[in-house]
Amino acid sequence: MTKQERATRTRDALIKSAAIEFDRHGYALAKLSAISSGAGVSPGALHFHFENKAAVAAAVECAASTALRRTARIVYRQRSNALQNLTDTAHAAARLLREDIVVRAGFRLSCSNSGRTELNLRQEWQSCVQQRLAEAADEELLATGIGSRQDLARTIVAATIGLEALCRDNDEWLSPRTVTGLWRTLLPMLAHPEALAGLQPAGTMAGTGRTHAPVG
Repeated sequence: MTKQERATRTRDALIKSAAIEFDRHGYALAKLSAISSGAGVSPGALHFHFENKAAVAAAVECAASTALRRTARIVYRQRSNALQNLTDTAHAAARLLREDIVVRAGFRLSCSNSGRTELNLRQEWQSCVQQRLAEAADEELLATGIGSRQDLARTIVAATIGLEALCRDNDEWLSPRTVTGLWRTLLPMLAHPEALAGLQPAGTMAGTGRTHAPVG
């Protein structure tokens, strides 16, 4: 293993250890000594890679952002209709938040980062929702008389971000069943009847790794 490879592995280990520490204790109470210990390295090794706790947190946020953006791009490339794509993206993001400690910790840090970075992943999700709704309107998928897209976007963001917040006390809030239930409620309000018949609130193979029956 080269020196550069060792440095990369050490940095990745520190980011994961930091995510665990931030997830358990929050930014204010997280300790650098616990982060270095969790990564199996000395405090000196931590400071070689990161100047201070804010720099560690910023790295966790950036890693989370990279993972979420990559996943959103992968789902988008499947080229399903805009409402199915939005549903699939929400399922994929929920899966990352459930299963990837770096994504989960980074998302929460970014929503209250107090100037550590310019990232706010909650705002990025809102932008994604707004874009998909604009595409759904262009594709003539939205129900007649549904109201403003801004109000729709706010409702979807509030509901989905609410699941993430509730998940902090109970993982079931971000389970596939709960996310599916949310979209089973939202899609009939969003889509006109002809479009609704082909939509799958549980996600498609492209978005979630499973295929389920359409909205009934």
